[in-house]
Amino acid sequence: MKIGAEILLDCLKKEGVDTIFGYPGARTLLVHDALMGDRDLRHILVRHEQGAAHAADGYARTTGKVGVCLTTSGPGATNLVTGIATAFMDSVPMVALTCQVTTADIGNDAFQEADMAGISRPITKHNYVVTDVRDLARIIREAFHIARTRRPGPVLVDLPSDVLAAKCKGEIPDQVKRRGYQEKPAANAKQFVKAAALINKAKKPLLYVGGGITLSGSADKMCALAEKAGIPVTHTLMGIGVIDTKSPLSVGMLGMYGAWYANMAVSECDCLIAIGVRFDDRVTGKVDTFARKAKIIHIDIDPSSIFKVVADGLPIVCDATEALEKLLELVEPNEHPQWLAEIDAWKEKGPLPRPQRNHLVPHEVMEAIEQVCGDSPVVASDVGLSQMWTANYLPFSGPRQYITSGGLGTMGFALPAAMGAAMGNKDRPIFAINGDGAFQMNCQELATCAQYRIPVKCIILNNGKLGMVRQFQKVFLESRFASTCLGPPVDFCMIARGFGVKALRATGKEDLAAVLKEAIMVNGPVVIDVPIHPDCYSFPMVPPGRKATEMIFDADDWEG
Repeated sequence: MKIGAEILLDCLKKEGVDTIFGYPGARTLLVHDALMGDRDLRHILVRHEQGAAHAADGYARTTGKVGVCLTTSGPGATNLVTGIATAFMDSVPMVALTCQVTTADIGNDAFQEADMAGISRPITKHNYVVTDVRDLARIIREAFHIARTRRPGPVLVDLPSDVLAAKCKGEIPDQVKRRGYQEKPAANAKQFVKAAALINKAKKPLLYVGGGITLSGSADKMCALAEKAGIPVTHTLMGIGVIDTKSPLSVGMLGMYGAWYANMAVSECDCLIAIGVRFDDRVTGKVDTFARKAKIIHIDIDPSSIFKVVADGLPIVCDATEALEKLLELVEPNEHPQWLAEIDAWKEKGPLPRPQRNHLVPHEVMEAIEQVCGDSPVVASDVGLSQMWTANYLPFSGPRQYITSGGLGTMGFALPAAMGAAMGNKDRPIFAINGDGAFQMNCQELATCAQYRIPVKCIILNNGKLGMVRQFQKVFLESRFASTCLGPPVDFCMIARGFGVKALRATGKEDLAAVLKEAIMVNGPVVIDVPIHPDCYSFPMVPPGRKATEMIFDADDWEG
């Protein structure tokens, strides 16, 4: 006989879990006590529960495994909510374990009670409250199965403390059987024949791909299709890395802060093959003008994503890997030299801006990272201008190298997510690229990095401002900068040293590469403070409500 806490750990090991990110409390006592003597599971003590969720998220995104976080009841559990919602919006496989008051106390407003099943219902793929220890092993197996299959996502398991203390045999079922849950949808073969015919007929085909390619592990098959049929590829923010940035078929990122030439390619293509994307508003701009010349083929494993935004086209509900395998069989070899030349002409006409200034410019920071590390590091970027600068100017050669909060746009994501990524990728350099505003939201996780010698190199693009909001104010509100100045300068190097972390400061473009090289040589975390002028912004940009091709390249381009 085993207690529930021991059964829980047995189940986690059965699922291949090696790392748990958590924070203890009275309701987790038995779990943490069991963890103390377990050599197969490593518990990383974060400094805030939101950091645990983001770390589990970063671990999952970069490894393809299910990330796991563990908290106590009440505020410990509710502090996970932002991290769970972040994972839900970006389809990240995660199991959140929240300990709870006893089953007898549930519903009585007991001390540190929170209805996590109710709170998390809109932001989880599924959730459970375990009320009988005999159900625990089955539920944990189901939770992992649901989290990792079909369209992945977070699953929450609420664990009352009396269930964790109760005893039973704890036999773990060999198979998961959940009524009504279909692991993979059955694809319609006729749809692939129709899709291949549209692709073979097209003069200006374009692949529009996103996070679904990474999640399904099908980047190589997508690239094979592109090369066989001579189809250029544009990707979303979540699709960065599915094609080598330097490939002649790469058209770069489309959308609100993407490349003008990528948006032009979408506007002028005659066949748009959308795989693993959901036609997000940051991509489409004014929806009724998006890809109006194209026959649209929409392939997604989630039927709810089909026709949700763009209401016409050829729908295929299918796993991306299976879809690409079938299209590779059916699509004819082809080349589209005129179409590729047209895209190259747009690249020359409207390239991504690379301004030269007396002060350090963001694209120079990305070029310095590439110079020092090549295109192999794993990078977590935060949200805001640092996110767009990283996405547009730092090259990536493969999937799962670049992670960021896409759908929810969560500030404070980069440092804890990079921490999780580092635990799952111990042989690769790991960067967290932050603005100074975003960094201050979860900077306490430097203490975690210091405690466990987690070698995250944390770059702070320091402009003393909330840069993206300031850009909106400059462009749309005639430079009325309300509540976007972060006040007196913060000494981030002193903060880092206070946590026991090495700190470096780049004084300008001349010493940036040397500072990065020094940071890489440190066997542990490093904070690198990089000064950025407050009037550096991310252009081009699609103004809200405009067509995706109506981008402005400078604040002065906006006419209202």
